[in-house]
Amino acid sequence: MILAKDDQTSPVRHRFLDEAGDTTFFGKGRRIILGEEGVSLTFGIGMVKINADLSQTRRDVLQLQEEIAADNYTNVIPSVKRKIEKGGFFFHATDDPPEVREKFYKYIKQLNCSLEMVVGRKIPSLFIRKHHRKEAVFYADIFSHLLKNKLRANAKLVLNIAQRKNSTSHQNLQHALDKAGTRASKRNAYNNLQAEVTFNIQNNRSEPILNIADYLCWAVQRVFERGEVRHYQFIQEKISLVVDLYDEQRYEGSKNYYRRGNPLTSNNKMSPPTS
Repeated sequence: MILAKDDQTSPVRHRFLDEAGDTTFFGKGRRIILGEEGVSLTFGIGMVKINADLSQTRRDVLQLQEEIAADNYTNVIPSVKRKIEKGGFFFHATDDPPEVREKFYKYIKQLNCSLEMVVGRKIPSLFIRKHHRKEAVFYADIFSHLLKNKLRANAKLVLNIAQRKNSTSHQNLQHALDKAGTRASKRNAYNNLQAEVTFNIQNNRSEPILNIADYLCWAVQRVFERGEVRHYQFIQEKISLVVDLYDEQRYEGSKNYYRRGNPLTSNNKMSPPTS
């Protein structure tokens, strides 16, 4: 088991994690509802690394949010106005209008950052067999694959994670971390796993950098859900890796690993299950 430790001599690495899509598979009567209104075909978790001063990055995001809230052209847009009235505007790609998305994507494009993301196709038979119909287990499985190559010794890894009900409970996150350690050990990547991991559960208001993770994850999700590559291509240089985790047809040669030299295309669009 890999646990968080308070060793002030270890270098600290901060990462910022958000998700795209939902973990819903079934409606009433256990009817499969994938692809129906409000239910995604995939679920992914992304991890963002910021290669810049974190305090300054937070200030930059907050300043952009304040500009949107103060701008008479954008602050009258219903989705923006609702956030202002409920406690202050923050960036969230699903809700934001095109004018706001453009401004924030242009900020991200000039920021020194990178995203790694693991995307899980929502396959009902796999969900039943592997995840025992439990959405938290599905979340943990995807999360563990995202973490398995990050568990190096002699460093403290602080994971700033967007809150998601039961899926981001400490117990479930620890379960994912344990699975990641097991996978790393089986691959003989590390002989002695001594990673120091801290879970820092946040939301988009308490941690502005999560807004960046949200936008990057959303751009990837649009490719899988709609075959839409416009936003993905605009910030493609910021996306270092996307893993299509359950694409068994491309396992040979790791063709389900999409890197800068092997980008996603509109052909990665998912289709609803036929049964």
